[in-house]
Amino acid sequence: MDMKHTVETMDVLSTDLYENLKALNTLLNDPSDLTTKVIAVGGSKYKAAIVSLEGLSDQLLLKEQVINPIQQNTSMSVESLLNPTQALQDIENQMISLQVPARTGQWETIMSFLLSGDAVLLLDGADEALMIKSRDWPSRSIEEPQTEALVRGPRIGFTESIETNISLLRRHIKQPELMIMPHTIGRRSKQTLCIVYIKGIANSSLVNEVERRIKSLNLDYAPESGTIEQWIEDSSLSPFPQILNTERPDKVTAALLQGKVAILLDGTPFVLLLPFTFVSLLHSPEDYYERWVIGSLIRLLRLVAVFATLFLPALYIAILSFHPGMIPFKLVVSIAASREGVPFPAVIEALLMEVTLELLREAGIRLPKPIGQTIGIVGGLVIGEAAVQAGIVSPIMVIIVALTAISSFAIPSFSAGISFRMLRFITMISASFLGLYGIVMLFIMICLHLIRLHSFGVPYLAPIAPSFKGDWKDMFLRVPVTWLTKRPVFMKPGDTHRAKKR
Repeated sequence: MDMKHTVETMDVLSTDLYENLKALNTLLNDPSDLTTKVIAVGGSKYKAAIVSLEGLSDQLLLKEQVINPIQQNTSMSVESLLNPTQALQDIENQMISLQVPARTGQWETIMSFLLSGDAVLLLDGADEALMIKSRDWPSRSIEEPQTEALVRGPRIGFTESIETNISLLRRHIKQPELMIMPHTIGRRSKQTLCIVYIKGIANSSLVNEVERRIKSLNLDYAPESGTIEQWIEDSSLSPFPQILNTERPDKVTAALLQGKVAILLDGTPFVLLLPFTFVSLLHSPEDYYERWVIGSLIRLLRLVAVFATLFLPALYIAILSFHPGMIPFKLVVSIAASREGVPFPAVIEALLMEVTLELLREAGIRLPKPIGQTIGIVGGLVIGEAAVQAGIVSPIMVIIVALTAISSFAIPSFSAGISFRMLRFITMISASFLGLYGIVMLFIMICLHLIRLHSFGVPYLAPIAPSFKGDWKDMFLRVPVTWLTKRPVFMKPGDTHRAKKR
């Protein structure tokens, strides 16, 4: 039987307990994991049924704090003995140690709670049911994020439980202005998604736009927050990420206090932060935990790493193939000697090594962790040495590819790192056709694309283009934190000040 049709025809509960149980089984298509316990309410003529899904609800909690107290209740009032609705109210009042999030007679609401792991209490003669919070899903403990490890900073990360993640944010921001806006997405999965922002700081137009895009989602299931990211981003054809994802509560807290919006999805530890700008991909929470000089130098190092990841192999190809006069004579002789016997031009040599490196990187992720680390490090050394010995590539190319790989790991954003690694192949091909002119032309095209790109109304290159000079204090360099008294102007926050001057 079609579930939607059934819900429409059986909209509300009846007063007959067994008719309700039969309707519930019909709505759920007679599932094998449905647990139903019919019990007698102590000291009365009523019968009650506690319905739950095995594996989603805590059966021991239901037995000790719901079933046993109801069976042993002998102090029911005369009014309750005559009125099932009042009897249901007495049962609800009795469960003081449990949370009863709803009392409803609508099948659609009952189904939503039941499929989310809560238990349902039905009473004979009553046309309403109690929802009992008894979710008992297997969950991972709070631990340090594997993808965003820091030398200095909190050692906690988000988990797959949205309740745990919200509690971590409330632990950092103890203010009633921290707004949690729950939504249900997925026509079949019925997943919980929360839009989080700080009222009075986040721009209201930004919040409204995020909510509009979330409400427009019409999909069966979102397996991960990355699916939501692709549905709501401004330009799906751009190679650059327009929404940041993170597992770190401190990073989300800092973003919320800047006026950004966070999106939490139940079932994934990755939280989405928006809007996202190009400058943000160079930033790490650790920058603010160290002194400003150290933080600034590290950011400059990351900027060098971005250009090395994107252009280092392309520069080698262009200079070697089109502009050898730019290389000192002794170095030219050394490179020529190292390339003696190599049968491929520089571009093919570079592409072979880069593809091999990406294969090793992918294999290292898919293999079991201890083996994967060995494959990534030892495999690269062994294959590189073997390729040099076989005369397939030159030693200088192995050095270039190794430096490029190391540089890509220095980019804090994993998604941005992938984007630069993929664009690297385009820069290499461009350099093989036009040399340095090809690299410059491609760089100009990338800059034009970044200028046109927006993330939820915020220019992607802000605060560079358009220029917000007041925000340059926390861009590629960082001034002392005592100078960072205002929130980013390009975010258009409601409250512009975040600290008093010292």
